Amino acid sequence: MVRRVLSLTAGRVSVAILLGIALLAVLGPLLAPLDPLAVSDDTLAGISGSHWLGTDYLGRDVFSRLLDGSRASVVGALEVTLMALVVGAIPGILSVYLGRVFEWVTLRVADTLIALPFLLFAVAITALLGNGITQAMLVTGVLVSPLFFRVSRAATLAVARSQYVEAALISGASLRWIIRRHVWAKVLPPIAVALAQTLGVGFIIVSSLSFLGIGVQPPEPTWGGLLASDLGYLDYRPWAPFAPALLIMATVWASNLLADAIRDVSGEAGRALLNSRKVRANQAAAAGGTA
Repeated sequence: MVRRVLSLTAGRVSVAILLGIALLAVLGPLLAPLDPLAVSDDTLAGISGSHWLGTDYLGRDVFSRLLDGSRASVVGALEVTLMALVVGAIPGILSVYLGRVFEWVTLRVADTLIALPFLLFAVAITALLGNGITQAMLVTGVLVSPLFFRVSRAATLAVARSQYVEAALISGASLRWIIRRHVWAKVLPPIAVALAQTLGVGFIIVSSLSFLGIGVQPPEPTWGGLLASDLGYLDYRPWAPFAPALLIMATVWASNLLADAIRDVSGEAGRALLNSRKVRANQAAAAGGTA
């Protein structure tokens, strides 16, 4: 699947952008030219050689804070995505095989999570567990998990009704073997699409919560926190929100683009794409032979 995704222009562009964001998260705090928490008397300064993106209302270097805050934003989005994957996909697959009681319970839990007011519940749980990035993102991941539950359950239902799975059950194959051998390969493509989409959603969630001051305590920088701190001083620095907003938009766009690329190369669409490429390759070879 990886080669198929990278064979598409959309796949290469999205992977390049996401790899750049990942490198920024790893190396950003190390590349920050100044201390992102150091205050100074040079407040609300414009763009200059010493301050590439100016300074905020406390005189802190915005470029350094942007680089340093990239790690918290990326880690938070990954925590949301992985938590949602584990909590949603595993019960979604097992709900098809573990009987009606387990199926009914998991469906009701998923419906309850969907019905909960997302932001209010996240704020309430964070207040109970403490205002930390890990607590906020794990709770948020649980709230997002119904997406993976429904995707994995629908894909598993389609596979479970196939003749080769029924033949494996009749022959006495174990549930673990059937899931590993037959189910997982069919369920993986839609889960990969949901994973890429949830990564973008995770960035929006992290930015939204940090914009409200939830998850990361000031003065620790995050991209959402930088947006919030700049809103009150737009008269002095109207260009200030563009840098963090552009990073958030680029990350979310690349995640959605990657999801589209995975969808295009998987399933029937992927086979049609490969067949069309084979036809074009054969036509090109035939044309070269006649020439």
